Amino acid sequence: MSPRQGITSLFLASGRWRAAPTVRNTVGMCASQKREYSEDFLLKCYQDHRKLWESKKMPENVNPRSVFGNNELDLRDIKVYGFDYDYTLAHYKVAVENLIYDLGKNVLVSKYRYPEEIKNLQYNRDLAVRGLHYDIEKGLLMKLDQFQQLQIGSIYRGLTRLSQEEVMKIYGSRSLPLHYVEGHLKGTGVAMDTKMAHLADLFSLPEMCLLSQVAQYFMDNDLPYHSVPLFNDVKAAISSIHPEMHRIVARNIDDYLIKDPGLVTFFERLKNNNKELFIITNSPFSFVNVGMTYLLGEDWRQYFDVVIASAKKPAFFTDSMRPFRELNEEILVQTWGPVTSLEKGKVYLEGNLRQLQEMREWHGQELLYFGDHPYSDLADVSLNHSWRTGAIIWELDYEIQCLNSLEYKKASGWLVVLQSLIESCQDLEDETSRQIVKKWVEERDQLRHKTKEMFNPQFGSVFRTHNNPTYFSRRLFRFADIYTSRLSNLNDYSINHTFYPRRGVLPHEYKSLFV
Repeated sequence: MSPRQGITSLFLASGRWRAAPTVRNTVGMCASQKREYSEDFLLKCYQDHRKLWESKKMPENVNPRSVFGNNELDLRDIKVYGFDYDYTLAHYKVAVENLIYDLGKNVLVSKYRYPEEIKNLQYNRDLAVRGLHYDIEKGLLMKLDQFQQLQIGSIYRGLTRLSQEEVMKIYGSRSLPLHYVEGHLKGTGVAMDTKMAHLADLFSLPEMCLLSQVAQYFMDNDLPYHSVPLFNDVKAAISSIHPEMHRIVARNIDDYLIKDPGLVTFFERLKNNNKELFIITNSPFSFVNVGMTYLLGEDWRQYFDVVIASAKKPAFFTDSMRPFRELNEEILVQTWGPVTSLEKGKVYLEGNLRQLQEMREWHGQELLYFGDHPYSDLADVSLNHSWRTGAIIWELDYEIQCLNSLEYKKASGWLVVLQSLIESCQDLEDETSRQIVKKWVEERDQLRHKTKEMFNPQFGSVFRTHNNPTYFSRRLFRFADIYTSRLSNLNDYSINHTFYPRRGVLPHEYKSLFV
């Protein structure tokens, strides 16, 4: 058997070969757990699998401009394109995160009377990643996979990593009940107070950092504190600074916003193909206007048939008792009269999805809406209104850069092969075999740690735990038909393109169709 027959040969039936020290190639030869093997034989298995991996060509690089499909989406069916503003149309520099952090930190000291030393804390952009959970009562920042399983080694109190023993003492299990994680969401079947906060957008990174650093400050200085008030204070402080943040960013837009030269081309293509466009954003219009002027020019509103600001999503999608208000742009005050139609060239505030669809005569699957937040942007329109959805995930640029590195390809490739070897030999019962497999498991765990740290030393990839997609990925894949790092990536595709999901292999199916 040639090593080039691939990993799929690892589970060959034991009756097809005999265990003997003279066997030249041992790939796939640990499948029978009732036999005993010499140490030399198992080491030969390991060496042959190592040769198998080394014989493989490294995978081609992932194109960072790709648009990835979770669900089949035919753009020929789309007549209307909608957009969120923050982190969808607008891509911010890290300076915005620093600004949010500093403003929130100052509010903690000035308004909530936190110790003056808190002002000396500095924002650490590399501390956390999007999609983490915070246990409000226990004061723990953590990473969960799609099954609500805790990723050991990625659970922190303040800046202090908890050991597996400490985690088990707190939770008694490596997985959390659904009602504990999603008790604040509808439809979980259990009524309870919110225990966990899911930090699902990029604006939450400064909040996570400030929360963790303040908790660590209290612990380092032996100051007693309660995690619930700390969480509430930090959250309130960060929420309160948005008006000031908007003013500062608007006055110095070039310092905070990244201009994408492909964005104008993107909108021109849509209008040239007679697509209708709209914006629904929670940000105030004065702030959005400065940003869009910087991104698209003074005449940016010519592209959009409807502009809705201060929408207060997700209530915009769920509360039909919130009428539209027209904005008087001269004095930036909402008018008091009723809105009976949504006209191009005007700006509307608040409102609701039902009236938007009725006034514009837009229907379900002919709409494609882009946002960056799985819940406030995408969940309701996808689940309850049949809109098609696209997620803009800026972290993809960095994640794909890591995936394309030679170091990651080598480590992850050997990890897959080694894991397969462990799986095929894990049931060997003699002590010698058990000790050898144990060493393989130790090597695998080191590889897992190494590949995790390539993305982020504390929490790893936004999208993956060791084996499973993250909790964030599960929600992203459920609520977004497609996802990509920026809107202008769609310029690389025809306006009539169909995006297809990758056909994954189910656990009970063939490992490969090409045997």
